[in-house]
Amino acid sequence: MSIMQLTQTLHLLPPTPPRIRRKALSQPMLPGMEFEKLPAPQVTNRQIAEVLADVADMIERQNGNPYRVQAYRNAARGVLDLMEPAATILQRGETLPIIGIGERLRDHIAELVTYGSITIQSGLYMQTLPAGVRTLMGVEHIGPITAIRLYEDLGVDSLEKLLHAAQQQRIRRLPGFGPRSEARLQKAAENLLRRRPTPRSLGGVA
Repeated sequence: MSIMQLTQTLHLLPPTPPRIRRKALSQPMLPGMEFEKLPAPQVTNRQIAEVLADVADMIERQNGNPYRVQAYRNAARGVLDLMEPAATILQRGETLPIIGIGERLRDHIAELVTYGSITIQSGLYMQTLPAGVRTLMGVEHIGPITAIRLYEDLGVDSLEKLLHAAQQQRIRRLPGFGPRSEARLQKAAENLLRRRPTPRSLGGVA
C-alpha cells in the first residue's frame, strides 16, 4: 500500500501584549515606575488538549492510523484531567502522570510547552483516499491536504467541479485561500480539461 509521509507543524499563538505608545516611551520614567518585563505566558492544559485533539482530527481526515488518532484523543483527555498545569510538572523535571501515552506523545507535549508548537509526521494511505481526492491531487498546485479540504468543505471531486467552484468564487472563501490561489487552480483545471481526449463518435453504429 502506497504511503505519503506528511510533515506538519501546529502552533500555539500566545496572547498579544498591549501596545505601548511611542510618546510614553520617549518621556522619562519616575524611579520605580519603569516598565517591567512580563514573563512569557504559560501554556495551559486546555490549550495543550485542544492542540492534541486537533492533531487527532487532522490525522483522521487524512485517513491515518486509527490507533494513533485514539492515542492523541486519550492524551488530550489525560492532560485535562491533570490536577496541576502540565507546564509546571515538566518544569520540575517530572513525568506527566498520564496513563497510556507513549514517549513520542510525551515528547510532543513537552515540545508544545517549551516552544509553543509541535511538528508531527503522519502517513497518508493513498489507496484509502476517496477517488475524488486522488483526482484533485493530479492537478497542479494541489497537494493532499488541499485536495482533502476541497473535497470535504466544497464537495469538489472532479475537474469539472473544481472549475465550477473557482468560477463561482467559492474557493477563495476557504481559510488560507484567496483570489490569486483560486485563479491558479481555475487555470490548472482548464488546462487539464482542454487536454482531456474527447470520446470518439461511433457514427450511429451500436
